[in-house]
Amino acid sequence: MRVTLFDYGAGNLHSLAKALTTAPDVEVRVQEDPLRALDTDVLVLPGVGAFGSASARLAPGREAMRRALDAGLPCLGICLGMQLLFEGSDEGAGEGLGYFQGQVTRLAARHVPQIGWNDVEEDAALQSAKLASVYYAHSYVCRAVEPREVVGWTTHESDRFPASVRRGKVLGVQFHPEKSSRAGVRFLQAFLKEVAP
Repeated sequence: MRVTLFDYGAGNLHSLAKALTTAPDVEVRVQEDPLRALDTDVLVLPGVGAFGSASARLAPGREAMRRALDAGLPCLGICLGMQLLFEGSDEGAGEGLGYFQGQVTRLAARHVPQIGWNDVEEDAALQSAKLASVYYAHSYVCRAVEPREVVGWTTHESDRFPASVRRGKVLGVQFHPEKSSRAGVRFLQAFLKEVAP
């Protein structure tokens, strides 16, 4: 299975690539071109960087990527990657993919960013890999318009927001599975197994 990490020029992709290759028969590659990134079995939008600059890197392939997701290309969006699946963000200019309706806004909390372990409530993202506590590192969160697409919740101080959203083979998670110990790695493995061609 070919898994492609779309690199929007921020952060170290090494730990995510390493976690993904723990799944059997997986070949991970990194691609900076959003159009070439679509020549894959599974697209991964990694979770480090700022929305504005990531959106700019995505722009030349935005429409093609949205069409590919609509046509059934499996995709996992992690943290910023999940936010790019939405329409836009208060963090920066530019458009997201708009696969999920809603806007990304700043956490409504005294302590921002949220960094560290927190629970996933009502987790229904993957039936074969239930999560309890996972690792978060973020200042912005997704405000989903369609409640049925939210498949997990979390709460930081008094702000309750989606921990995960899903429609078809497209899954977005606000947390970092690659930093969430063995349970997070099992989560990545379960997603790849479920969407395998």
